[in-house]
Amino acid sequence: MAMTGVRTLTAAVGGREKSPPQAIFEKHAPERFRRMPRRRREAVTELTHWIYGAAGGAVFGLLPRRVRLHRAAGPVYGLSIWLAFELGIAPLLGVRHARERPALWRAVVAADHILYGIVVAGWLAPEPSLPPSAENKDRGEFAQPERPPAAAERARRV
Repeated sequence: MAMTGVRTLTAAVGGREKSPPQAIFEKHAPERFRRMPRRRREAVTELTHWIYGAAGGAVFGLLPRRVRLHRAAGPVYGLSIWLAFELGIAPLLGVRHARERPALWRAVVAADHILYGIVVAGWLAPEPSLPPSAENKDRGEFAQPERPPAAAERARRV
């Protein structure tokens, strides 16, 4: 959803340039979709793109934690989603390839997907760190109770 504003800007920069979801729907949607009023088609297209983005976010969540926590993971993931579309999905669906689009349009779409990666990585609303005992509990382990400082010091000397 965060990408919607950037995509609106992208469409403005590109003149009459269609977003990839619009281009896909125009080319591959059933006739019933094409007969819908324009605003309803736009809403269905947007909702479908949100579902696609949510699925991509769920896949990001399946990555190993150490990968997800890397500072570059979100932006790299977002750019990877875009490149996978431009280099794989778009040609298969007959959607105009990125090299045919203006450089500024491609830069804005790249920024759009970097924003997507930042959102799915949780940079804008990070989860608070769990205390070690809660992390162990999530793994089915139970943390040892913390020792008072004096007891911890004695244990270290032994």
